[in-house]
Amino acid sequence: MNDAVEALLHDVWKEIAGIYARERARIDGIKNFSALQAGIKDYLRVAWRKRVERSEYGTLYIDVERPFSWSDSSYTIEAGSYMTELTGELLTEAFFPALCERVDRLFRSEELGPRFFDYRMELVLEFEQSDAERKLTRHLVNQPKLEALRTSLDRFIETKIKSEPPVLPKPSDLFFFAHHLVNPDLTTQRVSEIDPLLRRLSNKMQPYPQRLQEWVGQYSSAFKAWAREDFLPRYFIGADDYGHDWQLKAEPERQAVDDAEMDFFLYAALKVGAIEPDTRQRYLVLAERLGSDQASQYMKIGSGKFESAYRGAQVDCSCNDISQTIEIRIRSEEEKAYEEALDYIIGLLRQGFPKGYELKLKTTQKHALPMPKLAKSKLHQFFANALTYPGLYPKLAEYAEAAMEEFAWYRDVEPSEKSVMPGTYAVFGLGLYSESYFPLVCRYMTLVDTEHQMAQDGYAKAFVDAHGVKPELMPVLVAILLAGNEDATPVKNIGIDRPELAEALAQALQDKKRHEREMALSRIFGSADKLAKAVRQAQPPLKEGLARLSALLG
Repeated sequence: MNDAVEALLHDVWKEIAGIYARERARIDGIKNFSALQAGIKDYLRVAWRKRVERSEYGTLYIDVERPFSWSDSSYTIEAGSYMTELTGELLTEAFFPALCERVDRLFRSEELGPRFFDYRMELVLEFEQSDAERKLTRHLVNQPKLEALRTSLDRFIETKIKSEPPVLPKPSDLFFFAHHLVNPDLTTQRVSEIDPLLRRLSNKMQPYPQRLQEWVGQYSSAFKAWAREDFLPRYFIGADDYGHDWQLKAEPERQAVDDAEMDFFLYAALKVGAIEPDTRQRYLVLAERLGSDQASQYMKIGSGKFESAYRGAQVDCSCNDISQTIEIRIRSEEEKAYEEALDYIIGLLRQGFPKGYELKLKTTQKHALPMPKLAKSKLHQFFANALTYPGLYPKLAEYAEAAMEEFAWYRDVEPSEKSVMPGTYAVFGLGLYSESYFPLVCRYMTLVDTEHQMAQDGYAKAFVDAHGVKPELMPVLVAILLAGNEDATPVKNIGIDRPELAEALAQALQDKKRHEREMALSRIFGSADKLAKAVRQAQPPLKEGLARLSALLG
């Protein structure tokens, strides 16, 4: 071997060995590896760049994880004088093969433990040559390890996916399962093969909304990774790491589009769109640029499962389930028009239309609920308009029952503190304008995602403004208070200034857990100390009622 090549290999391998030794100690400390995880390390890059300001002979960069363009986390060492003797030919034909040979031996052994390396390995060499940068890549595959992983995946599908409830995968397995579904080494990217598995697991998780939400996030992330790293680069040049600006390759440079793969890409777009509608739209546009008629149809009229247009006596309506939009045009501002519109929307929801839709509304009326922090959206406007007709209250309640869904969100605003669960505007309005719908308000409050939604924090004040503070309303008020976000502030217009109010509040809190009592009382009095101060300052019989409330915190 050329002396300069050998010297470079010595320095590089010494650094890699040190890095791997430290990484092995970390990996050996990991407990509970997933059965779907063949190993961890699957990438190694060595780069040489001559930067005079740092080193006379340039700098060697070593990465054992795929680097992001915006980060600089490489391990670095100063190159030696041997670099002056190394030509591009020597780096390409001598150094890189020698490096690959060493890595390959280590990769196929278990010297660093059975979980250190994944079943595949990507090796990259980059170096500067004549003011340009060359890049060499080699891929290694440990076939026995791959076969073992295939066996583990098959067993997992039989025992954890196809099995009957209540058997479910461990949360730690979901990431690997989702990514294996789009890995061409392990599965065939065909909708007919992947969709039944996806649906089966999703259906099994229906009783566990939080876990279902996590699963949707995992497979959406996997589909995006497949699209960004596998499918799209064959036909487009990505402008950045997020693929926000894919440019179509010239025809001689891009592959012909396989129909089955296009079907899978469209399937991925729809699945990702459930939580990232903007990504779905971007993927459909890219598919259309590749000549997909199906993508064009999706964008124009949806999937075809729902009647895309409806003309009533006083409204014009249309929908697109792919873009999750409903359009309503009120031709005559009267009760009948809103009744027709509500019937149309309720019918769509009962047929399975996405509950987290966006509404496009054309109307001359612009009402709003008396809650200033609610989003000033078309959805808000539509329901506030409909709530001006008391005759529509039963219909609005019917809509709310069809629309409410835990961990779902309207798309009337960008994801933010103003995002709300489907049914919110109808429920809020009904609860403010009619006592008949207090049970509906209580049910809504048990469903609302208190960790991520904030709109209900302001509902207690609006509720009291509308109905006052009365003993018979205390159970509803407590339900509203307990649905507040953890950062919800005290409600200033709730005054417990009569013994019967203190008694009713104590009764409403009696069967609640300690932390729930603390939350409700802190939102009314400000804190336990302020409640204690109110007890000291009050006169009998209010004093005894407040003391009972204070005792609930003991």
